[in-house]
Amino acid sequence: MIQEIKLPEISENVDSGVVIDILVKVGDIVKAEQPVVELETEKATFEVPCPVGGRIVEISVNENDEVRVGQAVLKVDTEAGAGPGQAPPFPPAPRRADGRTDPTEAQEQSSPRTPKETETPEQRQATSAESPPGVSASPAARRLAREMGIDISKVVPAGSGRISTTDVKGYVGAIVGAGEPSAGDRTAGVLPDFSKWGPVRREPMTATRRRIARALSDAWSHVPHVTQYDQADITELEQFRAQCAEHIEQAGGRLTITAILLKVTAAALQAFPKFNASLDAGTNEIIFKEYCHVGVAVDTDRGLLVPVVRDVDKKPLRRLCVELNDVAQKARDGKLTAEDMLGGNFTISNLGGLGGTGFSPIVYWPQVAILGAARASEQPRYLGQSLHRRTLLPLSLSYDHRLIDGGEGVRFLRFIVDKLERPYLLAAEALSE
Repeated sequence: MIQEIKLPEISENVDSGVVIDILVKVGDIVKAEQPVVELETEKATFEVPCPVGGRIVEISVNENDEVRVGQAVLKVDTEAGAGPGQAPPFPPAPRRADGRTDPTEAQEQSSPRTPKETETPEQRQATSAESPPGVSASPAARRLAREMGIDISKVVPAGSGRISTTDVKGYVGAIVGAGEPSAGDRTAGVLPDFSKWGPVRREPMTATRRRIARALSDAWSHVPHVTQYDQADITELEQFRAQCAEHIEQAGGRLTITAILLKVTAAALQAFPKFNASLDAGTNEIIFKEYCHVGVAVDTDRGLLVPVVRDVDKKPLRRLCVELNDVAQKARDGKLTAEDMLGGNFTISNLGGLGGTGFSPIVYWPQVAILGAARASEQPRYLGQSLHRRTLLPLSLSYDHRLIDGGEGVRFLRFIVDKLERPYLLAAEALSE
């Protein structure tokens, strides 16, 4: 039997990827769950497994092709070399009214549905005055509604089944108006013909760069940014780093400024819970998070990646140094998964290793703040009546001004500066581990 293998849902809110390697060839015998294609998507790489065993009879994609969820990747003769224990095939992704696949809905359906093919999502919402009693919605739809600030009780399902992600998207479309361009579309103006003035060369954006561009466009359009600047005198902190470096290296980590900022930021987020929150504009509520996961921007040859270090507030400095070193190496090796970059409450971006005197980082929505650090430098500073040479670290804090006022931003950043300038507790903790 010839089985057509389609690209399954990869991760939440990811609907396509670029083929960077084909791991099999026509005629190969594969086992169930054996990787057959490697994709680059959502700032990470994934190996796509074949859900059934058999012989490869056709490969439907080439390297550098962009493949969408639900698109055929290859065909397998399941009667050739297939053995017991093979996994069930991926379910086909249902088709939406616009002809595209909706992979999320394939997993969330629990019963057949009969969408009204002749009505648009906007028309369905307009013809329904109130929500049905006993709202039934898939976990994916509830999650999407929360992220978009939508009251899911106001969303009407297309048919007799429960509310899906398509229904949520349709409800949002009815609110903002059909056909309104996205933030990315609004910035995509018509370019002049540059070749009139000299030679030009075009290169396609990588999947990673496209994802970065889309995410930052969304962040810039969602968040009214304010950036606060300050400096920390880290002269004593640098002495502490030199004193404890070998102790940390023995554990497999590096005592970097970024690792110290992780530890200090965790304390700041506990002292200022608004910075560890998200704003639900749809319900006019603030979502305070009782956990502390911090993203750390890593410069790689594939672009800026932001892995997340979990439960920063519960871990000693030594362990944070090890974990930060591990996730940064995974980022540079292209081994991060989508899960490695999800769930962050706050982000740190340290460009000090590259240079610069300061910058204004963009908040990663739906977070509400991000801390930036530039290169430290030696500068003269008065201590009492005497002038001394001190090491100063430029810091910048960008935040969502809808939720955080300027005074709160100043106090949060001063809290961090104060901790960096008095590293005695950090030293005592690091040396006692």
